[in-house]
Amino acid sequence: MHPNPCQFSRPHRIRFAECDPAGIVFYPQYFVMFNNLLEAWIDSLLPDGFAGYIGKQGYGLPTVRLEADFRAISRMGDDVTLSLEVVRLGGKSLTLALACTGSDGEVRMSVNQVVVSTSLTTHRAIDIPQALRQALTAAPLNATRSAS
Repeated sequence: MHPNPCQFSRPHRIRFAECDPAGIVFYPQYFVMFNNLLEAWIDSLLPDGFAGYIGKQGYGLPTVRLEADFRAISRMGDDVTLSLEVVRLGGKSLTLALACTGSDGEVRMSVNQVVVSTSLTTHRAIDIPQALRQALTAAPLNATRSAS
């Protein structure tokens, strides 16, 4: 687990499969990369990981809001850092700031994303499950805590 559970990052090399014929990241692939990052983050927080959160426990974290800024291109073979930070922990939702940053420190792409905790039985919003909330609040939270 990272020292601050509300921040998570990992290195990533841009792959051929993520690029268009021009050799740069095809923009929807960033969303796949960020979803993979979110899954790895949950894996680091919960004993059963993301697969257990979804499969065993029957919870979901669907996206309800997504705002993206494309600032610079990423090319096949580039080494980047994918990062995630919780900027708001609500009762039923998390607001995340995600970024793809080049080895030169330049932010290539950034996203503000709101995910909502849901029951996969009812497909309705539920309070963030206690295990996830406890994992997120295990260390001082730099994010703003609020009621929704």
